[in-house]
Amino acid sequence: MQNQAVLRNKEIPKSIAHEIKTALSYYPSLAETPIAFRFKKDIKKSTMQAQPAFKSLLKPRKKRSYVIFISKKIKIESESFKITDIPSDVLIGWIGHELGHIMDYRDRSSLGLIWFGLKYLYFPKFIREAERAADTFAVSHGMGKYILVTKDFILNHADISAKYKARIKRLYLSPEEIMLLINND
Repeated sequence: MQNQAVLRNKEIPKSIAHEIKTALSYYPSLAETPIAFRFKKDIKKSTMQAQPAFKSLLKPRKKRSYVIFISKKIKIESESFKITDIPSDVLIGWIGHELGHIMDYRDRSSLGLIWFGLKYLYFPKFIREAERAADTFAVSHGMGKYILVTKDFILNHADISAKYKARIKRLYLSPEEIMLLINND
């Protein structure tokens, strides 16, 4: 299952190495892409965040590197979870979704990425488009079951607020849409 080529140029924290390696195994086309997975104390309104490394925006697309920030604690409204307490399959799905963002970024020019970032920050309708694209990339790379497990964890977790669940329902693919994509592959 584990292709060592996919792990080249990767910075992976030991505490979630299994989950990252599993998610990466579904993206062999990212083998030559440098990606650093880094813990961050707090990420506003999010659990994880994929972005190009700032310095690499000046490089050609094929030489660009990326960072996936992972919140040490997932705070959803009043509920707080340590990232290491999240079930493994849920974490794999979350990471797979972020790798879907990187797939989306790879074919964009540097100017296109800057424009993407601005639209993400200032146009709420664009957030939905970007998040659904990341889910679609993950499903098309064979991660559908993990994306479903992650959605189920969020949407059916008793301690997660209705407000947060509504945001997930509004911005991301629904479990039904994911099943349609899986069945059409």
